Amino acid sequence: MRARVEEIVFDCAEPAPLARFWSSLLGAGAAVRDADWAYVDPPDFVRVAFQRVPEGKSAKNRLHLDLAAGDVEAAADAAVRLGATRVGGVVADAQGRFQVMRDPEGNEFCFV
Repeated sequence: MRARVEEIVFDCAEPAPLARFWSSLLGAGAAVRDADWAYVDPPDFVRVAFQRVPEGKSAKNRLHLDLAAGDVEAAADAAVRLGATRVGGVVADAQGRFQVMRDPEGNEFCFV
């Protein structure tokens, strides 16, 4: 059997605002199916969806998205204006530079 990734789903409290945030980062419109489900279909990537769950986020994500950005600092600044927060500063290592971020509900992602 071989499966393929259909979509990546984030559990969240407010799907529509979170989909709008991610749509701005990923360059695609947000679609709100109902109060419990919204999604973004970015170009050249799988659907990124958001589903309402009753419990809040309580720990670090076990999975996160790395977003390619030509200018990590400029991308982080733009994301902050949309409601994200930085986690520490820009990190440089042998593979390059990255900035850890949190979306408005605290889900981690990185600009690389």
